[in-house]
Amino acid sequence: MSAESDSPLASLAAGREAAALIPGARFVEADGTDSYDWPAADDPEMDLIEEFLTGRRSQRAPERVLATVLFTDIVGSTDRAAEVGDRAWRELLDRHNELVRERLDRFRGKEIKTVGDGFLATFDGPARAVSCAKEIVECMAPLRLAVRCGLHTGECEFIDGDVGGIAVHIGARVCSLAQGDEVLVSSTVKDLVVGSELSFEDRGPHQLRGVPGEWRLFALDGTPAGN
Repeated sequence: MSAESDSPLASLAAGREAAALIPGARFVEADGTDSYDWPAADDPEMDLIEEFLTGRRSQRAPERVLATVLFTDIVGSTDRAAEVGDRAWRELLDRHNELVRERLDRFRGKEIKTVGDGFLATFDGPARAVSCAKEIVECMAPLRLAVRCGLHTGECEFIDGDVGGIAVHIGARVCSLAQGDEVLVSSTVKDLVVGSELSFEDRGPHQLRGVPGEWRLFALDGTPAGN
């Protein structure tokens, strides 16, 4: 059984009482006030209705979207944590997360999740993604944190708040090859931002673990040369 949280016709208490009297019933509270509203096909309530009628929920097909993937990572985090101690490191990490989220919000990036001491985010524009990565690296200087960033643009699969696909794996591999305070991008990103004020230095071809072929990588101008 379900009930609208602010329905003028039926109270939540009455709904719970009715559900308690029906063997095997499960009470679900839905947002809204319209007792006669029928959910759209992609509304979460449809999953509940499908499960009630069929006994199971169907798997949603992933949404494939062209996006720029950004990975960030703190270089030398273990050594820095040992240097400052657990409490101070936790405070540093909280401040790092706050600063990254401020930049993601400014450049309209979407935080997908944190990965270790870094972030995975997506953007609908590669130039904004690169600019965001640049500011993330720069704003960590007062904290004495060296952050590396890796970016790639490709078709990604979005489902249940997560993102997957080969483009995500490539972005992660690019980030793993970056040095501290370096923004490293695939040739795809570099080509897509032609005409912007962004400029890059060629870091040559690389093998990306688990990804076929050679990939030419480029570092945003002003970032340290790779070793």
